[in-house]
Amino acid sequence: MPNIAALPVEVLEFILSELPIAALPATLLLNRLLYTLAIRVLYRIIVDLTPARTIRFLKTMAKSSFSASSRKPYSVVRKLHIDFSRHRVTSNLLRLIHAALLNLTSLQDLSLEFCLHDNHYPISWFLEGCTFQLRMLAISLRCDQQLANFIERQQDLRELCLRGFQTTAPFVLSSDALPKLTSFRAVHAGAPVLEAVIKGRAIESVSLSLFIEDGFAPLDTLKLSKKEIKRLTIMSLDTTPPTVLIPEVAERTPHLEALHIVVLMARYDEETLLASTSCLSLFKELRYLTLMTGGPQETSGDESIVARTWAKACPTLRTIILPQGKVWFERNGTWLCCV
Repeated sequence: MPNIAALPVEVLEFILSELPIAALPATLLLNRLLYTLAIRVLYRIIVDLTPARTIRFLKTMAKSSFSASSRKPYSVVRKLHIDFSRHRVTSNLLRLIHAALLNLTSLQDLSLEFCLHDNHYPISWFLEGCTFQLRMLAISLRCDQQLANFIERQQDLRELCLRGFQTTAPFVLSSDALPKLTSFRAVHAGAPVLEAVIKGRAIESVSLSLFIEDGFAPLDTLKLSKKEIKRLTIMSLDTTPPTVLIPEVAERTPHLEALHIVVLMARYDEETLLASTSCLSLFKELRYLTLMTGGPQETSGDESIVARTWAKACPTLRTIILPQGKVWFERNGTWLCCV
């Protein structure tokens, strides 16, 4: 009978990755080699756990009583997504998360989702003392200095998503923080937090929200990046028409390659969309354009006319998504549609 240990480690790991998750615990008991590989497969990516399973996982990660001869499970975790968005967390749970994160020294991708109630309180203390260096961070804690201090220590961070509320508390980053950051998404944050993150950094991709009370101040922060913004997503919560919004965007980000706008408080008919045509000529490199609005859409308008007219005004366009949800794309000089 062939010796399984004679197979390359990469082959064995691939075989184990094809097994059902429920079969991996038994594999841990076979021998030391398969234990090491199964631990890697079982714990490398931890996502989509129920709250109960999340707590069991955290308790395992917080333990320090593993065999000295075996590989510690927490040493192989690279990606962790925790979602308590439907539950209020207690101090004991935060202490458990803190104890687990202290052991996850190899973590690279972290997502922490908490409920809106917890977003109002300064609970970022549970991130203190963590030694991992993340490449991606998505977090829904409120934007205060406690959170900023943690983010500043993440020198390998490439992608940052802040879903927490902005407060009147300071959110300050030093000029040499986040040297590798290229992508930034903010959901509730206004201009002060956007400026703190974008200013002086080589960020090329941004997602932000526009609120009525802020005007276009969040867009002004886009000019603070060391690099030209290439990809921009805007969630607009006012009724600004595209004839006003698009020129404001073009003035600040003339080198955009992808622009995605979602307007939640308005409906745009064919006439409104066509009125925006001349605005698109302000972009010289735009390839992908999305303009969606909230709620049910009118289906009487002919969006093919809009797509073709926009493409003439902005010849670099290759894909257009309009409010009816249809995707228009250019193929051999002809604009076609797929739903």
